[in-house]
Amino acid sequence: MSIEVSYQKVQVLEALRYHFIKQPEIKTLMIVVNVYAILTGILLFLKKIRPELFLLGSVLWIVLLLLFWYLMPTIFYKKTALFTYTWDFNFDHQKASLHSLQGEAAWNWEEVSHYFESPHFFHIYFGPKTFFIIPTGNMKLEIQHELRAILKSK
Repeated sequence: MSIEVSYQKVQVLEALRYHFIKQPEIKTLMIVVNVYAILTGILLFLKKIRPELFLLGSVLWIVLLLLFWYLMPTIFYKKTALFTYTWDFNFDHQKASLHSLQGEAAWNWEEVSHYFESPHFFHIYFGPKTFFIIPTGNMKLEIQHELRAILKSK
C-alpha cells in the first residue's frame, strides 16, 4: 500500500498533546497534582488548612496544563522540520517506509514496540520516546483497517 502523508499544524499539535499526556511520568505527575488538589480542597472545606495551600495546587494544575497541553507540543513542532514535508508512506506485512525529497526511513514491523490511535493519527512507537505519527486523513477506511490489523498482529 502507498499513501501520501502530509501534515496540518493544528492536527499535529493535537497528536503531540496525546503523545505527551500518555507518557507514564506525566500521567503520574498529573495524578499526584490532582490528588493534592482534591486533598487540599477537602481540608480547606473542613477549615484544617489555609487557602494558600489550595491555591498552590490550583497554580500547579494551571502550570501543568499550560506546559503539557500548549508549550511542549508547540516547541516540539517548531523543532521538528519533518512535519513540513510531504511523505510517501508505503507498507506491507513485513515492513514500512517513508520517502520524501528530504530523506527516507524504513523499518520492519518487529521494530515497533507499540502503537495507539488518536483522532487523526496512528502513533507508531519504536521505543519509549521514539515515535512517528501517520495521519489518517488521506487514508481510505480499508487501508486504515489493514494498517491497524498489521500493527495489532505485530
